[in-house]
Amino acid sequence: MTIHPTAIVDPKARLAPDVEIGPYAVIGPNVEIGAGTSIGAHTVVAGHTRIGAHNRVHPFVSLGGAPQDKKYAGEPTRLEIGNGNVIREFCTLNCATVQDAGITRVGNDNWIMAYVHFAHDCQIGSNTIFANATQLGGHVHIGDYAILGGITAVHQYCHIGAHCITGAGTVVLQDIPPYIMVSGNPAKPYGVNSEGLKRRGFAAGTITGLKRAYKTLYRSGHTLDQARRELARQAKQCPDIQATLDFLAISTRGIVR
Repeated sequence: MTIHPTAIVDPKARLAPDVEIGPYAVIGPNVEIGAGTSIGAHTVVAGHTRIGAHNRVHPFVSLGGAPQDKKYAGEPTRLEIGNGNVIREFCTLNCATVQDAGITRVGNDNWIMAYVHFAHDCQIGSNTIFANATQLGGHVHIGDYAILGGITAVHQYCHIGAHCITGAGTVVLQDIPPYIMVSGNPAKPYGVNSEGLKRRGFAAGTITGLKRAYKTLYRSGHTLDQARRELARQAKQCPDIQATLDFLAISTRGIVR
């Protein structure tokens, strides 16, 4: 274990033997940090926070701070971060509230650039990218492999499906189904993220099927119920469409359309 002499580490904190703690970092008593993780200079890890293995936390990050929610009354809610994440400078990831699951979660192998904010109760998947200054309100859910462009702002309670991508400066006020590209204020759909799907090994036939599903949802003139019935039929030939149907079934804010 390498702990800089200027760092303040509470003796109750649980640190793996090979954790690195940089200068002037502060680690609280209810913190657990896994093997191979490094914590940068001036970073504060507070609250009931568990950080997994092989994460790289850069300087001036705040992890596990109290939620920015006036209802919060000091309950022992949590922040849980998985493995292999990169968290760049000045990011803030808050603990959760008892009004939701009580845990803010971040999955594995995420790339979180500078000045990103994850508010209380956010649920982040794995293999995502958050460009600089992306801001998530409370209770936001982000699916695997989503990419959020710089300065994207996401309204509380919104869900963004897997493999989505947002343009820089996008303002998300409603849910975004899987596979979709969106941009603008407010966000508008601009087709299927076909290039991203190619890079992740989706077959050409599958991408064609997802494009057909997109046209059904956004270009056919169908009502949402009509589009869902047609998507269910298409899913028999293209099973990946089922992810869109599952997403629509749980959407509460309506979808960008």
